[in-house]
Amino acid sequence: MTTYKIAGMDCADEIAPLRRELEPLVGDADRLVFDVLKGTVSLELSETVTDAAVRAAVARTGMRAEPWTESASQVRDGQGRQRVIATVVSGAGIIIALGLQAWSHGTWRAAINSDEYSAPSSVIIAAAIAILAGVWQVLPKALNAARHLRPDMNVLMVIAVAGAAGIGEWVEGGTVAFLFCISLMLESWSVGRARRAVEALLDLAPDVVRLRMPDGEHLVAPASVAVGSIFIVQPGERIPLDGVVVIGTGEVNQAPITGESRLVTKETGDVLYAGTVNGSAVLEGRSTTLAGDTTLAHTIRLVGSASGKRAQAEQWVDRFARVYTPIILGLAVLVWLVPPLLLGGTWSDWTYRSLVLLVIGCPCALVISTPVTIVAGLAAAARQGVLIKGGIHLEAPARLRALAIDKTGTLTEGKPRVRQVVPMSGHDERKLLSIASALEAHSTHPLALGIVAHAVAMGVKAIPADQVTAQPGRGVTGTVEGVTHWLGSHRLLEERHQEDPSLHERITALEAAGNTVVVIGNETHVCGYLSLGDELRPAAVRAVSALHAAGIEHIVMLSGDNRGTAELIAQQAGVDAVEAELLPSDKVTAIERLIERYGSVGMVGDGINDAPALGRATLGIAMGAAGSDAAIEAADVALMSDDLASVAWLITHSRRTLAIIRQNVALALGIKLLFLGLALTGHASLWAAIAADTGASLVVIFNGLRLLRTM
Repeated sequence: MTTYKIAGMDCADEIAPLRRELEPLVGDADRLVFDVLKGTVSLELSETVTDAAVRAAVARTGMRAEPWTESASQVRDGQGRQRVIATVVSGAGIIIALGLQAWSHGTWRAAINSDEYSAPSSVIIAAAIAILAGVWQVLPKALNAARHLRPDMNVLMVIAVAGAAGIGEWVEGGTVAFLFCISLMLESWSVGRARRAVEALLDLAPDVVRLRMPDGEHLVAPASVAVGSIFIVQPGERIPLDGVVVIGTGEVNQAPITGESRLVTKETGDVLYAGTVNGSAVLEGRSTTLAGDTTLAHTIRLVGSASGKRAQAEQWVDRFARVYTPIILGLAVLVWLVPPLLLGGTWSDWTYRSLVLLVIGCPCALVISTPVTIVAGLAAAARQGVLIKGGIHLEAPARLRALAIDKTGTLTEGKPRVRQVVPMSGHDERKLLSIASALEAHSTHPLALGIVAHAVAMGVKAIPADQVTAQPGRGVTGTVEGVTHWLGSHRLLEERHQEDPSLHERITALEAAGNTVVVIGNETHVCGYLSLGDELRPAAVRAVSALHAAGIEHIVMLSGDNRGTAELIAQQAGVDAVEAELLPSDKVTAIERLIERYGSVGMVGDGINDAPALGRATLGIAMGAAGSDAAIEAADVALMSDDLASVAWLITHSRRTLAIIRQNVALALGIKLLFLGLALTGHASLWAAIAADTGASLVVIFNGLRLLRTM
């Protein structure tokens, strides 16, 4: 993917014209990735999609494309300074114009209330400066919109300002340009505020790494550290890179990544995240990623790309504005022409009213009400360790009626431990463990990890296995010491017809007691079985209760485990229903049944094994995504921590976001309707209309930014 910095892309509203020009070029909307926070677009270059073609397409929108560099933030800061300078110049011009007009009329009040349409040349010059400074950045965008017959707020403002100047209302035209410039600057600032809220996470990572080298410790830049290097973190210092602990035991505050409020104990083999804070012990870690690929960096990139994926509310506002703006433009033409031509009205009076109508009809506050809120909501969620892959997925949790939850690793700890080893057919415990660990040596399934860990703890020597083949939902087969063995669930044993009544009774009793049974055998006999147990997460009961309190009508636990174990865990957790002994395809079927009954259904899983069900659900939520890139890919929402309570928080956050969007839309439309009536009856002036619109923009911006205070 090639990334371009878009000069002039200051808000989410700029994405629409960019899409219109770039989609025909790339042929597929999904091949465009917009990052509102950074002001960039990413796409694949090819023989037809060339650098020159991309630059030309962007230029047609009135914006400019430049290759993205690490100094892009400085470019954006430069653009921000240009906008501030333009606003200051426009404001200075209008103040000077008002001062000169007041001097010519004798008093400020007389100058403001003057009905004369002629003004001294000095006033005209000062107001013209205010107009030019206020509209020069939007004029190319207005021309592009007019050329494509898609009038937008830039077109309305340019027409209104030009019309005011045309009828001699230079000061009011300058005031409109100045206040519109302020409105755009506020919108750009609000997106920047959300961007800085996320980028503040990057400041958590230290600028230097204390690297252990053969000749001692050295302080080096994180970017120069290779994967596999050993770094040292002193008490109180921030961890510079993602890695694993190799020496030391201590507590780490990893709230910036996972949102966890409590300190997390780290010991040898545990994962460390860049930006988290070491406690009171010295830790040595081995880096597992480059500085640019840390979980922290992935978080920034994910939130940035998510802000370019529009929510349903944003799409509705965009569709509404596309119809609303031409209607306002047409209504203004009618107000300008009909009364003078048919009703005997004066041209000057009704021209002025039509210009006021254009100004108050500007959908600025309406257009920015939603994207600012969505971006703030995404940023606030990221700070809580909840990564949402687009605005549409920020809305979805508020509408969930049912929730399916995977058992292992989601409701339970996900670390099954071997409770019993039962050898059969002449095998002993060590031999049975050696076969089992050989077959499971390269698996990442929680049961496999538990078996291998137990074998290591018992000092059982590993035996290499050949031709190992997994059977999803059933087990694994492979050759150990020249003999083909199989390992799997009670279901696999039954399917192979190698079970006798006595064995069935013993396994069934273990499963009824909450154990998971893994059977090992070969083509001639059953070698034995292992029973493993997994514990319910300490916070699972409270999390399920919080989900019910958040309005989830039905919570069902889905598990590939045996029914006895699944029902025991479900009873302990307090879920409404349980479905057990499911293959991955069975979980998809279960989700489809829930969708038929409840409509909007969420699925919570702990990684790639649940990917089919996560993809089928209305909203897929991956647990513990800080340790799994696959989980982020498979789900719509990724919880960086292993805390199921984050789902209830997400639902509440989503509902609050939608409530603020509704408030903003209602406020923006309410002010429009009020001033529309005032404009038609001649009781509104140009400066009052734009002041009201700017005030509405200010209110909806700050109302949306309240989400950044979400904790």
